[in-house]
Amino acid sequence: MRIRELFPSETALVAQFYREAPDYWLLAEGRCDPPHQAAEFFTDAPPNCDPAQSDRLGMFIDQRLSGVADLSYGFPEPNDAYLVLMMLGPWAQGSGHGRSFLEHVVTLARKRHAARLYLAVLDVNPRGRAFWEREGFKPTGKRGQDKITGHWLERMVLDL
Repeated sequence: MRIRELFPSETALVAQFYREAPDYWLLAEGRCDPPHQAAEFFTDAPPNCDPAQSDRLGMFIDQRLSGVADLSYGFPEPNDAYLVLMMLGPWAQGSGHGRSFLEHVVTLARKRHAARLYLAVLDVNPRGRAFWEREGFKPTGKRGQDKITGHWLERMVLDL
């Protein structure tokens, strides 16, 4: 397994990954639009975050893009990091790759002196929630409903 930065010039590679692993998008948004979602991967960021400062990562197994992560800095507080997205293809799940990928993300957040790492988990994603809890994330008590999909999300945090 190899983890490296992804670049906007690789939008087509991320779109192909989303085509091969649409499950999260179907769950979260009810549809998978790989070109649109891949473009957003490189341009979106939480409030008060500079997209140019985000870490956009690819996890490769045998040269195949098998996971992506988007880590932003400065949300919800200036000294926090926010894991906007971390997903693995079905072929990469269940063998410890998620934990290794998360360890890499945590290392990057610590290098940027983030005090906490936040994320939001969908209520309709109990497997995802179980993973985050196993990795030490705790509920913050902050919940919200996505205005577009209607899904409920809960913010979780890991003290760094």
